Amino acid sequence: MMQGRAMSFVEAAANVAVGIVVAFGTQVLAFPVLGVTATLSQNAALSGLFTVVSLARSYALRRFFAALER
Repeated sequence: MMQGRAMSFVEAAANVAVGIVVAFGTQVLAFPVLGVTATLSQNAALSGLFTVVSLARSYALRRFFAALER
């Protein structure tokens, strides 16, 4: 059975929710090692931006591949 648009969005959102936690943690740990200075709010803003982009990308790819199955 083909996945509907709503479930595609739920799957993409769940994937991105896990990703934002991993990305934020990675930034907090990696930025100081790389010499990048950023506050927690700057890290959160950057993670938020990447989250929006990632959600759109995940949803678009899911719908693209769902269309190929028709």
